[in-house]
Amino acid sequence: MLDSLTMDLHLKGKRALVTGASKGIGRACVLALEAEGSEVLGASRSIAPGPKAKQADLSQRGVAEQLAAWAGDLDILVNNAGAIPGGDLQKVDEETWRRAWDLKVFGYINLTRAVYAAMKKRGRGVIVNVIGAAGEKMNAAYIPGSTANAGLMAFTKALGGASHADGIRVVGINPGPVETDRLVSLHRQMAQTRLGDPERYRELFKDMSFGRPASAEEIANAVAFLASDRSAYTSGTILTIDGGQSNR
Repeated sequence: MLDSLTMDLHLKGKRALVTGASKGIGRACVLALEAEGSEVLGASRSIAPGPKAKQADLSQRGVAEQLAAWAGDLDILVNNAGAIPGGDLQKVDEETWRRAWDLKVFGYINLTRAVYAAMKKRGRGVIVNVIGAAGEKMNAAYIPGSTANAGLMAFTKALGGASHADGIRVVGINPGPVETDRLVSLHRQMAQTRLGDPERYRELFKDMSFGRPASAEEIANAVAFLASDRSAYTSGTILTIDGGQSNR
C-alpha cells in the first residue's frame, strides 16, 4: 500500500505523463504523483484507453510525437516504458536487440525530444528517466540491457547538464531489483528449478540487500521527490536505488 509522504512536495495541480503506466513502477508512479495532487496521464501498450490514459507503442516511429501532442503542456514527464530481454552477445539476435532498443532507448529519446520542445517554450519542466542499475554494473549476460541503460545514463547526464538554460531539469533513477510481476515470475521459475517449488521464490531473495527487492512504491516515491521543487537544484545526475548492491 502506498504510504503518504509527510513532506509536501508542492506537486498539487502539476500535469504529468507517465509511460509504462499500466503496471509495476509505472503504475506506482501514477499513484504517487496522484497522491501528491498532480493530474496524471498514463500511457502504455496495454493500458485501457480513457481521458487520462492512452495506448501507445513508443517503439513505432511518430508515436512519441502523437503522445506528446495528446498530453499537451506537461510539467513532468516520467519515461518508464520498456523491458529489455536478457542474453549474451551470441544469444540475442539483431532483430530482438533492435526491437528492444526501439522501445526503451529511442522511445525515451524521441518522447523527451517532443516534450522538451514544449517545456522549453514555457521555460519550465522536469523529465525523470527510470533507467536501470545494469547500466552502471555491467553484465555480459544482459548485454543489450546494460548497453542500453548506460546509453540512457549518458543521455540523461548530457541533456540534464545543459537543460538548466531552458528552465528544465532532467534526472534519472537506476532501480536495482524491484518486486514487479516480471521479477516475481522469473524467481518463481528459478524456485521451481532450484527448489522444486515455485512458491518458495522468496527464499531466493536472501542474497539481495536487506533480504528483499525494492518495492515499486519506493522507486515511485523517489520519482515524485525528484520531480518536485524540493529537488529543484538536481539535474544531470542519476539516483541509484539498489540497496547498495552496485557497490559490492
